[in-house]
Amino acid sequence: MAYSTPARTTTRRIRIHRIRIAGLLVVILAIAALGYRLLASSSSRAASPIDLRRSEHRDARGEALPSTVWPEYGQAAFVQTGQSQVQAGPNQHPAPIASGAKVMTAYLVLRDRPLRLGQGGPTITLTGADVADTDRRRRQEESVVSIVAGERLTERQALEALLLPSANNIAAVLARWDAGSVDRFVTRMNASARSLGMTHTRYTDPSGYDDATVSTAADQVRLVDRAMRLPVFASIVATPSATLPVAGTVHNTNTLLGHNGFVGVKTGSTAAAGGCFAFHAIRWIDGERTTITGVVLGQPGHDQIAAGLAAAAAMVDRIAGPSGRPAQRRPARSPPAISSSAWKRAARSRRS
Repeated sequence: MAYSTPARTTTRRIRIHRIRIAGLLVVILAIAALGYRLLASSSSRAASPIDLRRSEHRDARGEALPSTVWPEYGQAAFVQTGQSQVQAGPNQHPAPIASGAKVMTAYLVLRDRPLRLGQGGPTITLTGADVADTDRRRRQEESVVSIVAGERLTERQALEALLLPSANNIAAVLARWDAGSVDRFVTRMNASARSLGMTHTRYTDPSGYDDATVSTAADQVRLVDRAMRLPVFASIVATPSATLPVAGTVHNTNTLLGHNGFVGVKTGSTAAAGGCFAFHAIRWIDGERTTITGVVLGQPGHDQIAAGLAAAAAMVDRIAGPSGRPAQRRPARSPPAISSSAWKRAARSRRS
């Protein structure tokens, strides 16, 4: 009995020591877990450029952008001269982009088969299968241009048919010509999107008629900005009209072209996508020539193309601010203002 008390005391001390160690370990683990969550949260914010850019919205003068810059409906984004980051408005989510998909189609074709300004490029001979495909699309009320078997289009003419009147049938023609099949071309569209950092984009067809072709305004701005660096692409989307062998004269659906500084790019509309417009505008702001490249998606209205054009025009005016004025290609002549009635005249009842 004389020796039992120290033994119990020693045992009790060991237990207390172990409890303290366990408690210390719990505290260390809790701190580590908290640190991990904070680090993960920080990494998540750093890997989410859209969220970061929302907190850094600035106009051409470096001032904070008011929420009224963005359209009331749908989604929008832009990038401007001197800024490397895309400014993204609220409601960014993958949504149908209609004929905005044709920007990627043209970009891929020109990247694979480059053209110089003034060059027509190789010829594409249209087949009976192309005519049958066109007839099918016409019955579905898609946007098409008339073709005949044996017709020969230069690469530039095909791109003009794709980008000006927004011909879905020529999107398919270009896809097969460039990649051997539409499926292989679509695979390459998605690979290109990934390489450009378009993480919220998925292409399922080269024309955008399929509502499963989705993207965000921010993703599309990245593509449009890259495509406008190709001189031939920029020259085509800045063209009011073109002449094709069978279809004759075709007109650009972008009736903002040449007005208020707009120099491109592409309209689009479907029931699911609403009115869409990828645009490139040049304004003089505080004495500096400023380029604004942007995209609006999901604009509602009976006249969807007009809605997309109107949303873009209002957005550019707000970004430029009261000091902004259109850049003039011909200093002696000021481009006339464009009214809402002009936008409406540009709209089509069919998908484009």
